[in-house]
This record gives sequence, C-alpha cells and structure tokens, in this order.
Amino acid sequence: DAIARGLADPDRLGVGGWSYGGMATNYLIASTTRFKAAVSGASISNVLAGYGTDQYIRDYEYELGAPWAQPEVWEKLSYPFLHADRIKTPTLFLCGENDYNVPLLNSEQMYQALRTLGVPTQLVIYPGQFHTIKKPSYILDRYQRYLGWFGKWMPK
Repeated sequence: DAIARGLADPDRLGVGGWSYGGMATNYLIASTTRFKAAVSGASISNVLAGYGTDQYIRDYEYELGAPWAQPEVWEKLSYPFLHADRIKTPTLFLCGENDYNVPLLNSEQMYQALRTLGVPTQLVIYPGQFHTIKKPSYILDRYQRYLGWFGKWMPK
C-alpha cells in the first residue's frame, strides 16, 4: 500500500477518471471515505434510470436481462446513486451535453444527490460536446478544473 510505504499522504488522496474511470470513481466514493476529493467525468452512476437512454440497450438486455426481470442486477449496477448517502468526498462532475454514450443524466443525478446531501459538488456540462471533449478551449478548461478542484480540497 502506497501509504504504508510512505509514498502517499493519506490526507491528500484524490481519485478521478473519465468514462469507465469515472464510473469506478463513483463506486469508490460510495464505498470509502479515504479520498479527499474526486473528479468524475462522463460517468455512469444509475444504470437503472438510464435504461434505454444510451447506445448500450441491446448489450444490457442481452447481458443483464430486462430491469423488471432482473431488478437486483440493475440495482447492484446503480450502486453509486442508490448509496449516494454514503458519499462524503467533494466531487466534481463533468460531461458533454450531447453524450449519447453516457448521457449527462448520470452526472446530473449524482450532482443533485450530493447537493441534497450537503456534500460539496460541482457540475460542468460542456455545450455541444459528446463523450470525448474535443474543443480545445474545453479541453483546457477541463484540465484546469481538475487542478483547481484537487487544489481546493487537498491543499499542500
């Protein structure tokens, strides 16, 4: 473990990712309070609520079954949102307005859940962008926001 070896400061641990990495971030912050800040981009958090809104509907039904036929499977995959009350980590959510891969409703729901729970959070929606942010000024903004968020919640 990086902390035990003196490589990481337990008071300055952050977590973040985009797409699947954002999904993993959501699961982590709903499972542990060890992280001081998180950044979750273009991430899935409530698969059940997103049923039929993304490009994966056929894959989901084939692999998971329909939500009404396998509700426990769909609830398990919606763990981050359904257990948002466990999240204490200040979290920045980012997404593209036109993301059909992971629709922004996932980030909007997590953002609203954390706001309701009093957890520091922010939501950034990049206009006209899809799953991958391509506009140079938005790319710069994204990375500046990463640094700003981690800097705010994990000061030196």
